[in-house]
Amino acid sequence: MGKWMIYGANGYTGELIAREAVRRGMSPVLGGRNAHKIRPLAEELSVEFQAFPLDEHAAAQLEDIDLVLHCAGPFQVTSEPMIHACLSAKTHYLDITGEISVFEYTHSLHSRAAEKNVILCSGVGFDVVPTDCTALKLKEEMPDATELALGFDSDSGISPGTFKTMIQGLGSGSMHRKDGVLKTVTLGTQRRTIDFGRGSRSAMGIPWGDVSTAYYTTGIPNISAWIPMPKPQVYSTRLLGAAGPLLATDWLKEKLQGQVERRIQGPDSSVRANSPAYIWGQAKNQQGIIKVARIRTANVYDLTVYGSLEIVRRLLIERIEGGYYTPAGLFGSSLVESLPGSGTFEIDTFYPRQ
Repeated sequence: MGKWMIYGANGYTGELIAREAVRRGMSPVLGGRNAHKIRPLAEELSVEFQAFPLDEHAAAQLEDIDLVLHCAGPFQVTSEPMIHACLSAKTHYLDITGEISVFEYTHSLHSRAAEKNVILCSGVGFDVVPTDCTALKLKEEMPDATELALGFDSDSGISPGTFKTMIQGLGSGSMHRKDGVLKTVTLGTQRRTIDFGRGSRSAMGIPWGDVSTAYYTTGIPNISAWIPMPKPQVYSTRLLGAAGPLLATDWLKEKLQGQVERRIQGPDSSVRANSPAYIWGQAKNQQGIIKVARIRTANVYDLTVYGSLEIVRRLLIERIEGGYYTPAGLFGSSLVESLPGSGTFEIDTFYPRQ
C-alpha cells in the first residue's frame, strides 16, 4: 500500500478520519499548516506528520506521497493550491468538499490530470458520496431520465469546518442545473414536499454539490438538490435572500468565522451514533415515468470517515487511469451500500395517470 497524507488532520473531521484510519491499521501521514496543532495528534497515534503552508513550495512536500486526502477547509480557498501541488508532484488528490465551485474547478482540470496520470476526486465524504451513488443508481434504473432531484434528511450536528463553509457561501443564493447549465436561483424559492425516508416533509432547494457532480456522473441535464425545511423557515430564508449583498461581505464573513472558532464544536460520538441520514433521489423521463430511490446511511460525519477511507484504500491498491472522477464514477453506485451503517437501495416506480 502506498504512502498517503491527511492534510487538515487537526480539524474536526480530519481528526475523526485519522483516528479511524489508525484503528484500521492504516498509517497516514498527518499534514497541516501548524506543527503545534498537528504534532500532538501524530505523537498520540504514532504516525508521521508534516507541517507546511499551501503555497508555491507545497509540491516539494508531496514528492514521496502517493495520495492526499485534503480535509482543510474552506475548500473554496484551500483546494486550488493543493490540487496544483498534487498535479506537480504526481500525487492523487481527494477532498471532502461540498462546494460547487470546487467541483467545477476540479472537473476543469481533467485533461491535465489525465496527462499526469493523477486522479482528482472531490467530494469523497457525505458530500457527495451517498447522493452521487443515488444519482448513478437512478441512471442505471432509468437510462433515459431527463430530470434528477436528490436530497437528504438528518439530525446530525454541525462541525466548525462545515459552519465556516456555510459562512463562505453566504449571499450566493441557491443553484440548480437547467438543460446542462448551472443556474443561480434565490434561496427559498424552490419548494416541494418529499418523503426522504421517514414521512413526507416540506423541503427547500439548496446549492448542494450534486448539481455539479451528478451531471458528470449521469449526464442528466436537469438537476436539483433538497433538504427538509418547515414552510415558515423557507419563507424566512427568502427574506434573507434580500440581504444577499450584506451577507456576501468579507467583513461579515470574517466576524462570523471568528465566532465559530470560539463557540462551535462538532457532534460527539453519541450524537453521531443516534442520527443516521436518509438519502432520497428521484429521476423522471419525458414520458412522465418516475423512479424513486432511498437508502439509509450512517451519520453524515461517520459516513465521511467511512467513505473517504474506503476510497483511499481502493485507490492505493487499484490501478485507475488519471483524470477527474466523481465518487460513483470511480467505484459505482454500490459504493455507498458497502459502507458501515448503510442499508441497500430501495427503488419505487410511478407511472403517469392515463
